[in-house]
Amino acid sequence: MRKVRDRLREVYGTPLMKPHGDPLAELVLTVLSQSTNDRNRDVAYLRLRERLPTWEAVRDAPVAEVEEAIRPGGISKVKSARIQAILAAIAMHPRDPRRELSLDWMCAAPVSESRDYLTALPGVGRKTAACVLLFSYGLRDVPVDTHVSRVGTRLGLLRKSAPFEELHDEMLALTPPGEELELHVNLLRHGRRTCHARSPACEECALARMCPSRKDFTRT
Repeated sequence: MRKVRDRLREVYGTPLMKPHGDPLAELVLTVLSQSTNDRNRDVAYLRLRERLPTWEAVRDAPVAEVEEAIRPGGISKVKSARIQAILAAIAMHPRDPRRELSLDWMCAAPVSESRDYLTALPGVGRKTAACVLLFSYGLRDVPVDTHVSRVGTRLGLLRKSAPFEELHDEMLALTPPGEELELHVNLLRHGRRTCHARSPACEECALARMCPSRKDFTRT
């Protein structure tokens, strides 16, 4: 993994993204990112915050109003219902006896406790939980999206067709502490720019020499 990290660092540099300290915003943003691109996700998020400035307002608004606000992000009917269900579950969870919409306690909690809490929320899986923990507080977790999974599998780091739970556990085990953000971001960049799903640009790949799958893909 260190060789992969070093080579990707040469190509893409070291990401400079400081934890932003807002886990609830990250949670909603990650839900909005599903099945869309970054631009549409951001437009949907900004429209939601402009029209419903507090998370309590988002939770309590008619679902049609939330759906209309996030429409640019795609599949808004599903995402609006999911966001409201998540916010309702957070407000009612005994982890916060005051029934407030806050996840700030995660900053000082064990990662395993926060991960279990997040994945128990409606529609929240390991990738979303990892995004919240990593991008909000820089905690030790690595989101494995389709790009990271594809690159890791082709490099032989991850087992082909493994369930996402296993992929997250294995990627976390392989990642040196403190390098979770760098590896996630640079593997994602590589998946988007070079290691494409259907027609990977193997002849241009910075990782070609360490990729056991290269011959198979260059033949297609």
